[in-house]
Amino acid sequence: MGPKLLRAAAALLWGFLLGQTAAQEGIIHASGNGTPLQSKDYCMLYNPYWTTLPTTIENATSLSLENLTTPLCNSSDIPSTGIKNKVFVVSWGTCDFLEKARVAQKGAKALLVANGSLHSPPLGNKSEFQDVKILIAFMSKKDLRDMQQTLGTNISVILYAPPWPKFDYTMIVIFVIAVSCVALGGYWSGISELEDMKAMTNTEERETKKKEDSLTFTPLTVIIFVVGCCVIMILLYFFYKWLVYVMISIFCLASSMSLYNCLAPLIRKIPCGQCRIVCGSKSFEVRLLFLAVFCISLAVVWAVFRNDDRWAWILQDLLGMAFCLNLIKTLKLPNFKACVILLVLLLIYDVFFVFITPFITKNGESIMIEVAAGPFGSNEKNGGNLVEATAQPSAPHEKLPVVIKVPRLINFSAMSACLAPVSILGFGDIIVPGLLVAYCRRFDIHVGSSIYYISCVIAYAVGMVLTFIVLMLMKQGQPALLYLVPCTLITVVIVAWRRKEVKKIWKGTSYQMMENLDYGVNEENVTTNQQTVGQQY
Repeated sequence: MGPKLLRAAAALLWGFLLGQTAAQEGIIHASGNGTPLQSKDYCMLYNPYWTTLPTTIENATSLSLENLTTPLCNSSDIPSTGIKNKVFVVSWGTCDFLEKARVAQKGAKALLVANGSLHSPPLGNKSEFQDVKILIAFMSKKDLRDMQQTLGTNISVILYAPPWPKFDYTMIVIFVIAVSCVALGGYWSGISELEDMKAMTNTEERETKKKEDSLTFTPLTVIIFVVGCCVIMILLYFFYKWLVYVMISIFCLASSMSLYNCLAPLIRKIPCGQCRIVCGSKSFEVRLLFLAVFCISLAVVWAVFRNDDRWAWILQDLLGMAFCLNLIKTLKLPNFKACVILLVLLLIYDVFFVFITPFITKNGESIMIEVAAGPFGSNEKNGGNLVEATAQPSAPHEKLPVVIKVPRLINFSAMSACLAPVSILGFGDIIVPGLLVAYCRRFDIHVGSSIYYISCVIAYAVGMVLTFIVLMLMKQGQPALLYLVPCTLITVVIVAWRRKEVKKIWKGTSYQMMENLDYGVNEENVTTNQQTVGQQY
């Protein structure tokens, strides 16, 4: 087992480092013989260094497809009907796919290896394949089953590799949503900070604000928070079929409350509906009651129709944006030290669960991507041994509502068969850098500037663009924090260094430090700061 494990690890590492140069997506255009004639496109992965494919379907040849039950490891496995001018599908395992290809090329035009996942591309040294002349490509077992169920057993296929679309316009929508949430959340946090400063002169309001500030993060709570994220991620991976419904319930409750908190300040500016309804010892404004009903109803409608791909994503994005805005405004980092600890730890967390976990999981899938996109619930053969996928297949249609998602706008391209139907961005990729932007805005309030806030928002936008560029080049899911965290942290450090405020921003403002000492504050300094920054609003 030792050499096999080493070989598998080496293949995975090579696929991680050079997968996009050693493997390329292509299209299997499958057609049945029914009436009317049915056809469907499926994705395959092949190595362009071994075989070249036509780029258009018109220049490709239609071939008969035959699914073999034999492993095709030697000549005795060749079916009695022959293999001349056919495309054969064989299962992964029993023997190396190179051996299968050497047997298949005695007459076949191409060999398709059905694997549990397309994340195991055909890799290897080109010199090892000098005697192999036929096309070797990988397709997923799920697609093979769908092909047989949809088109029957008498299937013809056309194999070709159309060019990728030059640009995915869903990235623009994702970019606008992410940058808007970060900028508005940070600005809202600054307004809240200014209100806190005004309340410092009132003893009763001071105690109220002190209770609200219980959501302030310290370095210790940051570490506990990150450890909690790791535990939740692992629990979701192993117990997805149960916890997904818990997360959906939590999202409905939290997002409806967040939407209420976001809209309530705007509703209070409306002159009508100010009459109150008395309920026991409390009274409620009619307009706010209607707002609460509206927010709850919106969350309930999403929960009922959450699996409708036509429009439910719009409600999820609206609720998700409100959730992100409210958290950015509510959660407070006391100083830049806490910001660095939080962002760096979550960067490591993001990279580990996206890039490192495929080397650990049995099905070779990233825990982060599998949890965010929903479990694949597939079985796969590896080395002749059946390996059950770790993720639970019982609720494959349910997705965690922890992402902003936008349907892809390039479905007219044949390569859409190789793409997920939606582009997604995790809430954490908005909230985590947004907390740094919010801290920069609050720090600006105390030093009488706007440079930190504006610079950090621009750095976040640059980080998002960099993420999209890498995504288009590598054509695989990326941990966005890998690019957002360095861009934002380095920018803040450079600005603080140029302004000679590194020590001050690292420790936090004197106002923030005095908050930790039961709000022992110099009212004269607060008044001065209010006059300085009040013009910005």
